[in-house]
Amino acid sequence: MNWKRRIGIGLSALATLFLVLDGVGKVLQMEPVLRSTQDLGWPVSAVVPLGVLVLLGAALYAVPRTTVLGAIYLSAFLGGAVATHYRVGSPLATHVLFGIYVGCVMWAGVVLRYPALFKAAFAKSGPGTVAR
Repeated sequence: MNWKRRIGIGLSALATLFLVLDGVGKVLQMEPVLRSTQDLGWPVSAVVPLGVLVLLGAALYAVPRTTVLGAIYLSAFLGGAVATHYRVGSPLATHVLFGIYVGCVMWAGVVLRYPALFKAAFAKSGPGTVAR
């Protein structure tokens, strides 16, 4: 196994660990999670469903066959987190952009684990090029 793949696995594990901890905190309705969710304008009744949704995304991301589907799903989920923090006026670098940081780590893990996917996504195509 080359070093890029190992780093990709490490980044993916880091992102998965964060997402699982976030989801478990929500499902278990831990007091700091409930308080911060209310501070962001979400009702307490939304905490468990949000936790289940993030755990579902983490599971999709953790399984190699569904990693890309999980990354796409979690990108949308993290986009909602960014929008929520922006709406309530949270600090930019530490709160608003945190979802983007997690997303970058998550996608970097995908690209380093599956470099052919990256090449296929950004391959030149159009008139005069031959598909391989």
